[in-house]
Amino acid sequence: MALAVTLLNAASFHGGCCRHKVLLSLLGPLLSNSKLYSSYRRPGAEPEKKPSWRNVDFSFKKSIDHLKTQLSLLKKETRDYLKGPRGSPVSQHVLEQTRVLWQFRSQEDLNQWVISSDVEIGGKSKVHIKLGRNNQAALLYGTLNTEVPRDGETKYSGYCSMRSKPAVGSFNRKKYYDWSNFNSLYLRVRGDGRTWMVNIYTDPYFSHLKDDLYSYFMFTRGGPYWEEIKIPFSKFFLSSRGRVQDNQHPVWLDKASRLYLKFHLKRQTLGFTIGDKIDGPFQLEIDFIGLLNDRAHKEEFAYETYDKNTPV
Repeated sequence: MALAVTLLNAASFHGGCCRHKVLLSLLGPLLSNSKLYSSYRRPGAEPEKKPSWRNVDFSFKKSIDHLKTQLSLLKKETRDYLKGPRGSPVSQHVLEQTRVLWQFRSQEDLNQWVISSDVEIGGKSKVHIKLGRNNQAALLYGTLNTEVPRDGETKYSGYCSMRSKPAVGSFNRKKYYDWSNFNSLYLRVRGDGRTWMVNIYTDPYFSHLKDDLYSYFMFTRGGPYWEEIKIPFSKFFLSSRGRVQDNQHPVWLDKASRLYLKFHLKRQTLGFTIGDKIDGPFQLEIDFIGLLNDRAHKEEFAYETYDKNTPV
């Protein structure tokens, strides 16, 4: 334990982010309630002077419990790997036409998602999530406010989003969703007539691609009835830091880490965003999010692709 304190002291003294990443992998069980990385800080605000590791609960029992949990996860992953893809026989995996990724029936299902808004940059939008009537859906609701913070730097504001947590395996290894057997995203929702943006984040091979997102729009019709929405993956377009890229290419379906549902004004992860520049309340009910292999859909990619440097 003294060695851990010494290492944390050294990392705090040198202030190196990469040192924190190395220590986090070694001391993860001890740091679950701590925060080594700095959160968003408003321009001109004073940084925290107290080292974050001082809030760490050094518990030997907690470390042993964490090790047991990770070993049991590793055992399950090994058994599923030997059995077949996702723990199912190969024949069943090949013939699979639909798959439910997220279904909202309990608080545990909601805990797989994270909500955020422009409050992080000083905005005034509000977003909440809870279980719907009879615990049969997730209800995402809030208020969109496009008023720009008066900090002299922020130019745009007014967004709320909901994104899935990255998939992790035993010992906090990165895991990816393999959606290569499917060609469409399939959702059952009930909206209020506003437009949402669905974003897919794929974990890139290179650091300069870390801001790349694949996006497409989801139009809700409003009213009392549920609607089933199918979005082909061929329709998703590539953007980086809010700018649509000239060089387009299809989604890497075998490297998906998260999904974003974003309601926006203007890390594979799936998410939803709202941001249509219309101030006021919004709500979206989501029954499930799944995948579909539509045999009638033959389109490979909806956008023009070309070589940047045309061969002579």
